[in-house]
Amino acid sequence: MTTADQDINLTTGQGAEEGLQRRVLRRLPNTLVNQIAAGEVIERPAAAVKELVENAIDAGARHIDVVMRDGGRAFLSVVDDGCGMTAEELMLAVERHATSKLPADDLVDIRTLGFRGEALPSIGAVSRMTVSSRPPGSEEGWSLSVEGGSVLPAVPAAQAPGTRIEVRELFYATPARLKFLKTARTEINHAQDAINRLAMAHPEIGFTLSDENRRIIRLAPASGDLFESRLKRLSAVMGHEFSDNALPIEAEREGVRLSGYIGLPTLNRGNAQHQYLFVNGRPVRDKLLHGAVRGAYQDFLARDRHPLVALFVDLPAEMVDVNVHPAKTEVRFREAGLVRGLIVGACKHALAAAGHRASTTVASAALGSFTPGAGVSTAPRQFQGNYSWQGAGRLPSGMSEAVSGYHAPLPGFDAAPGANTSPQAMPDYEGQGGAPGFGGGTAGTAEQEGLEAYPLGAARAQLHGTYVIAQTRNGIVIVDQHAAHERLVYERMKEQLEKTGVARQMLLIPEVIELEETAVERLTARAEELAELGLHLEAFGPGAVVVREVPALLGEVDVQGLLRDLADELAELGEALALREKLEHVCGTMACHGSVRAGRKLNGEEMNALLRQMEATPHSGQCNHGRPTYVELQLADIEKLFGRR
Repeated sequence: MTTADQDINLTTGQGAEEGLQRRVLRRLPNTLVNQIAAGEVIERPAAAVKELVENAIDAGARHIDVVMRDGGRAFLSVVDDGCGMTAEELMLAVERHATSKLPADDLVDIRTLGFRGEALPSIGAVSRMTVSSRPPGSEEGWSLSVEGGSVLPAVPAAQAPGTRIEVRELFYATPARLKFLKTARTEINHAQDAINRLAMAHPEIGFTLSDENRRIIRLAPASGDLFESRLKRLSAVMGHEFSDNALPIEAEREGVRLSGYIGLPTLNRGNAQHQYLFVNGRPVRDKLLHGAVRGAYQDFLARDRHPLVALFVDLPAEMVDVNVHPAKTEVRFREAGLVRGLIVGACKHALAAAGHRASTTVASAALGSFTPGAGVSTAPRQFQGNYSWQGAGRLPSGMSEAVSGYHAPLPGFDAAPGANTSPQAMPDYEGQGGAPGFGGGTAGTAEQEGLEAYPLGAARAQLHGTYVIAQTRNGIVIVDQHAAHERLVYERMKEQLEKTGVARQMLLIPEVIELEETAVERLTARAEELAELGLHLEAFGPGAVVVREVPALLGEVDVQGLLRDLADELAELGEALALREKLEHVCGTMACHGSVRAGRKLNGEEMNALLRQMEATPHSGQCNHGRPTYVELQLADIEKLFGRR
């Protein structure tokens, strides 16, 4: 067969040995184009709700009402009191890529939530949609319908100022999509989450969400300045627990402003669903921002616990790209390191300023445990087991010697002036035939009474050699002596590391590690930062690095595995968390082993010294593993337990 014959067969599709057939290029019909676009933007009813609510916010609405039936499959509507549209604008609104939000045709300068002009045509392509609108001051409203992408002419309609969009039989034009939807309850939950996120960013707007049976969301417009109104809205969405235990955040650096609230470490959850992050008023799910929150809390929570936060990043439009994902939930920062550093620094500063404060949920859970049939506790999960170092196969050499240097309880700490905290002033009830399990009881002196004015009060007793009981003016405080002293020792170790630096251990034979070229470039670019953490490495050709020194605290360490983890984290998060976490894990283990052990009897001077240093030490409200170090019970709460009020 000649070459010409082969060409003819391939062209006509006849007699080709491979069965090849020439496919003719053609334009897709507009209906199919819109259905493809809808698959990217409107993947479920909640996505349609999100797009329509964002349009209402951009239109200047002050009240937005959402109704869903059968999870949004059968019917959903979004009604707002925004600027509305004329009949001509209605016809343009259902055309693809028609929008009023890019007046200068500049994708860099985006100041609205929507900007692509895809929402209405995408929804109309897969449903039966009716759009009714009337600008304020206009004498009449207009309405038009779109069925499976076919647009019907606009007609006059009775309509209040604003816009009403009704969507029926969502995905009727693409029935395959219906098979992938979850239950009606699940779809409603997704819509509820989308509306709550938008409501947090816009507290000046009122929101409602209803289904067939009830009103799920009822958020009135919040009054007051931005911080006050924002906290009211966060309290309404995240609960009073968050607002009662929230720390305000406000910082600015090089044109980037960070504001919002973060929860105390003892208020935590088992997942990151309660971390709400916003960029220029837009709810986002960004790995860099979540990594920054994790980095800020890494000293205070176990890896499987997550804090509650609501952070708002505001920066010039040219410093962030929001046009990177069809759902507009991802962003790219021009200066990612600047944003991350601002979040980590501001959150750590706020946590340090909180001092020894612990969340109120700790006391609430303690009181709830006394009530028969009490509900599920809201306290942080209680960690079980020994906190042993899980890095190399054994503890680093010299750790026991290092631990012994921290074992003495609070050396050199001066008791409060005028306080009589000598061991003689705190009689041992066990030695005097008192109640078993008690040690270091009370002192009736006036000096001891004066200690009650301190936040953690005056030590009165020790229970079972583990818990210190202190009396304040308004109640009592129960302190876990081991957890509290563990945090104090850990903070002292960190302070010394900052002053003297991380001790290094030189390898007898430098270790050459082969990695991908891109991984080598990432590691060598951060060589100075890694050197500050005790890891000295250099490039060794295009695909390898040579390691000459490692942190002495790590002892025997898998250098190759450590470098691979560091390279992966630098690619994903922009920071070498693995090495920091390993060092902090070792310091935490040393602090745990070097702290006052449970079961050790303390005299009055030691107990009061422990309380005073807790008050003076940042983060002492929780140990290194996220457990609370003390529980405070108000006198009124105790009286309720005994029916006295």
